[in-house]
Amino acid sequence: MAGHFPFVGTRGVRYGLAPRMTIAAFFEDHHMNEALQERYYRWWYDQAKHFVEQDSDLRAFVGSTLESYPYGQHAAHGFHLNGKAWATTLSDLGDLIRDAILPRLDPATLDKLEADHGALLAELAAAAEDAPPPAPPDVGYFRHV
Repeated sequence: MAGHFPFVGTRGVRYGLAPRMTIAAFFEDHHMNEALQERYYRWWYDQAKHFVEQDSDLRAFVGSTLESYPYGQHAAHGFHLNGKAWATTLSDLGDLIRDAILPRLDPATLDKLEADHGALLAELAAAAEDAPPPAPPDVGYFRHV
């Protein structure tokens, strides 16, 4: 399956580790500032919403949860995230994509999704050169203090 999507790992989710850290590292590795992180998230949100609308089972099960943007239990929270709210929000959306959408895709659709994702990353990389993210703070991103 699509191993290069930042939210597809299951070990951290199953063992209580925070997948948002993996996603935050993905954003940092790709030099995405907060605006680019939102663009990346929005792309996945639109993809997920489209797939849910096309599948009657998914539409009945989770269709109403995608009526408001952003998706998930952390959608309106910035609390202790120090500018990394999109990593947490993508973690919530990624759970839906990883567990309910990706297993339903045929190989051709998954290949197209991977190609479109690669094109998105290339576009965001070019945009990141023009607007680099701020330097990381001295305090850890996810410290609960």
